[in-house]
This record gives sequence, C-alpha cells and structure tokens, in this order.
Amino acid sequence: MVTRMLRNLFLWMVVTGVGLPPAYAQSGAEAYRVDAGDMLRIQVYREKDLDREVRVDTNGTISYPLVGVIQVSGKTLREIENLIAGRLRGRYFKNPTVTATIIEYRAFYVNGEVEKPGSYPYQPGLNVRKAISVAGGLKERASRRKIYVIRDKDPEGREIKATLDTPVGPGDIVTVDQSFF
Repeated sequence: MVTRMLRNLFLWMVVTGVGLPPAYAQSGAEAYRVDAGDMLRIQVYREKDLDREVRVDTNGTISYPLVGVIQVSGKTLREIENLIAGRLRGRYFKNPTVTATIIEYRAFYVNGEVEKPGSYPYQPGLNVRKAISVAGGLKERASRRKIYVIRDKDPEGREIKATLDTPVGPGDIVTVDQSFF
C-alpha cells in the first residue's frame, strides 16, 4: 500500500511538475529546450540498470540503452521522456515511466572588459550582472553602458544592447565593451 502511494505521488509530481528541477519551469509559453552540451540524467522507474547520465553531443543526439541514438536537440524534457518511453513501450516494458532532468546546462560566454573572459556553466536565473560577476567582475576600463548579448538561437548573431538585468541563457554570449572615459 505504501509503495502504491509513493508511486502515485511520484507520478503526480511528474505530471504536475511539482518538486522537479527548474528546467521544467515554463518560461512564457515555452519550456527549456535541450541542446548540444547539456548533461541529462535519464531514469526509468524501478529500473536502476537504465539510469544514465548522458551529454548531448554536437549533433544534438544522445545514446540510450535499448533505444539507440535519439535526436534530442530542440526538445523539452517532457518530449524526451515521451520519446524514450515510447521506444521502450511494448518491446521491453508494458508502461515505462521515464524521467529526464538536466544536471548540467551548456555553457554561456563572457568576453570583453571582464577580469576572466571565457565560458562558464549556465545556471537558471542568470542575468548579465551575475554573468559578469562569474567572470571576475568588470575591468577598470569597462563600459557599463555598452554591454551586448548575442542570443544562442539567433541565426543572424545580432548584438542586443543589454542592461545588467537582461536575462542570459545557455549558449548566449555577453560582451562588455571598453569605455573611453
């Protein structure tokens, strides 16, 4: 009886998103989309042998036992769960419950007039102020008005003028220009 109650609680948490990682949180109408560089943990309920941590490769794919290579780039975590469950269903399991979580997001980049330019692991809730802080802070000649962000998914790579409160996503590039005064 207790096992059934825990299973029902677990399934309710999966369906409602309660207590799940921030990657499940909706941002407007869209959920976080997985891409190359993200590290995922995939688990099948009551099947410890299928627990895996996998990094999405540059082709946007992962390899998972009994399923093979799966294209996950651009998909939400729920879409990935449904895809894996669908491929496991019937052949190997009657009705598998698959959970996918992000354990490490792909990097974002900071360059220009910061102390330590480079790539850093993304964390949900990141903004330009926090990104600059992670990169060691501004150099003496840094401009606080000439800060730009290039969005990872912008095919044209346009620089968007940013403030310190502008959100930064995984794969984004933050550039801090030099001040002349």
